[in-house]
Amino acid sequence: CLDEKGEVHEFDSNWRTEDCNDCSCSRDGIGCCTSYMTPVDYDEGKCESIFSKETCSYKVVEKDDHSKECPVHSWVG
Repeated sequence: CLDEKGEVHEFDSNWRTEDCNDCSCSRDGIGCCTSYMTPVDYDEGKCESIFSKETCSYKVVEKDDHSKECPVHSWVG
C-alpha cells in the first residue's frame, strides 16, 4: 500500500500517523481512523479542550486554570 506521504506499507501492517490516525494496509487498500476520543459534553463556558499530539489525546481543563481538569460527560471517536 502507498500512503498519502508516498511511503510503502506491507499488507497486513498497522501504523499511527503524525496526526494521530491509526492506519492499516490490506489487499483492499488503506483504512484509517482517529486513535483518540473527542470530548463533546462538558462546560464549554468554563472549560476548554486541549489536544496533545504527543499522547494523541484531549485534556479538558478550566480556561482560567489549566491545572484543574473539568468533568467530561460524553466522548466520541
